[in-house]
Amino acid sequence: MSHFDNADRQSLRGFLNMVRNRFPDEYLQISGRIETLYQSTSIVFELERAGRSPVVMFDDIGGKGMPCVTNVAASRKLLAACLDVAEQDLPTVFRDRSQRYLPCETVDEAPWNDIVLEGDDVDLTRLPIPHQFTVDAAPYITAGQITARDPKTGVDTTGFHRLMLKGKNRLGVSLHSRRRMHEFHRRAEEMGQSLPAAITIGVHPLHYMGSMTYAYPPHVRKFEIIGGLFGEPYRLARCGVQDLEVPAGAEIIIEGEILADVREPEGPFGEFTGYASYRSTQNVFVAHRIRMRRDAMFHSVVAGMAKDHILISCITREGEILNALKRNIPNVKAVHVPHSTCGAFMAVISLKKIAEGEPQMAAMAALSTELYTKYVIVVDDDVDIFDMNDVFWAIATRVRAEKDIFFVPGCKGAILDPSSDPENFTLTKMGIDATRPTGRDFAERLVISDEERAKAREILERAGVRL
Repeated sequence: MSHFDNADRQSLRGFLNMVRNRFPDEYLQISGRIETLYQSTSIVFELERAGRSPVVMFDDIGGKGMPCVTNVAASRKLLAACLDVAEQDLPTVFRDRSQRYLPCETVDEAPWNDIVLEGDDVDLTRLPIPHQFTVDAAPYITAGQITARDPKTGVDTTGFHRLMLKGKNRLGVSLHSRRRMHEFHRRAEEMGQSLPAAITIGVHPLHYMGSMTYAYPPHVRKFEIIGGLFGEPYRLARCGVQDLEVPAGAEIIIEGEILADVREPEGPFGEFTGYASYRSTQNVFVAHRIRMRRDAMFHSVVAGMAKDHILISCITREGEILNALKRNIPNVKAVHVPHSTCGAFMAVISLKKIAEGEPQMAAMAALSTELYTKYVIVVDDDVDIFDMNDVFWAIATRVRAEKDIFFVPGCKGAILDPSSDPENFTLTKMGIDATRPTGRDFAERLVISDEERAKAREILERAGVRL
């Protein structure tokens, strides 16, 4: 696809061009036709089962005449390359850059103005929207970023919300995160108005990452956070709904509104928890106009517990928690939110413990920073927090349950967490201190030096064993 070659580096095309040039083994193109029903999801999950997380381009999905790219955000290596850092530095660099708010640059024109569809020509069913799981009520736009303004302050926001295909111009929406977009709609509804909004499809992974930050001042635009990640002003262009600004490098823009005082069934949907989710705010988005590039590609995020769906959540939560901890506990070394715990529900903290009580402080700070997190494990800095075998070893050998495990009942949890109370979404959260006690000798850990490990690898390579 030669049209990637001159891509702007802030666009999805720029990202794909970088992957194809620098990491060709991480780009998989499937030219034969596949069906929209389940197949794209099944292919990506089989790749994950084999230990692979390439970007996948489907040239023909459902015979819709538009390519579909997926699995864009499934690799720490590729996300680190977007920031030009080592994988282990990804959460720290994200934390630092996401606080360097940069004013945006508004440009006059954008490629998504090539084709403009209005009136009866608006037909969302023509897009190659995958139907991902058997439990899903319908095909879902999963990579759609909704942009809208606060009706009171005029400050805009952007973020992911699942979008259920209901018809040619109608999408079911769930604003279940109960964050800014939910509040914007509530305020508009209070004023007797629908909320003007635009759905952006096909953006750079750094847009994803910036859009999933939550701890920032109310006057700051998420686009300014995204600019900080790029290290340059994020380029936006005005679309045709309330002069909302959206990424100039996007593939497709759907303009419309989230209706006031209208609720319709939405879901179930295969959520990040690995379960079907029936919980929804049951909102409705009506599309009035579609804008797209002449050679637009559709973008879909693989749902469920796919890395494409939740890896960025892991990284952003690692950065957010690390940022909160560093303010009061400078001897915290790192944070890991494992993909295997749904990218949200558990955090592991590496701490160079100076005094007793610090692990408990760190755990409580993490629990109060991220409402989705309900279990926190604190380990010494000799434990590799990105190796869960090492973390479990620390729990098995350094925890005395009656002393080192504590519970915090009645905490607010995630609405999509199936273990939370179905009426008020509360649950009990837990901290585990898996650090060695201070002030006395403790069992000495067996270690193999980096030098000896390197020698061992050389010997194995000479023996024909590739690690």
